[in-house]
Amino acid sequence: MYNTMSYKIARGLGWFSIGLGVAELLAPGAINRSLGMREYNTMVRGFGLREIGAGVGILTAKHPTPWVWSRVAGDALDLASLLVSLGPNNPRRGSATAAFLAVAGITAIDIMTARSLEQLAENRRQPRRDYSDRSGFKRPPAQLRGAAAKKVASVGTSAKRA
Repeated sequence: MYNTMSYKIARGLGWFSIGLGVAELLAPGAINRSLGMREYNTMVRGFGLREIGAGVGILTAKHPTPWVWSRVAGDALDLASLLVSLGPNNPRRGSATAAFLAVAGITAIDIMTARSLEQLAENRRQPRRDYSDRSGFKRPPAQLRGAAAKKVASVGTSAKRA
């Protein structure tokens, strides 16, 4: 992997995904209870597998951008799931709100990282061209001096003949 800040952040997100995924696999009931949600253990375990997959993908891929975007998609699922727990009947609504805000913040980091990685990849694909030695004219400036005046003079001469 490349040694830029975007790739370092992506690696951190990869490890974070693996850690969160393991927690979701091993303790889905505790996570649901802490958020005041019903016991959707199978769904939370599925989210854990998704997180682990994204984390492994980020850490092992030469170009982790698609895997970071997969995190963004997963974040959208997480946010949608957490919306249910923000209702007024949830006694743990404070915890659920904190979790929702944390996921929203991580989503912003994921999006910025994915966009930055895309920009880095685009910059590598297009070589930088150096045009500093060019003037933009077909001939050297010395040959162009007076060319406009000569052109006007030749147009005026041809108009007199007609």
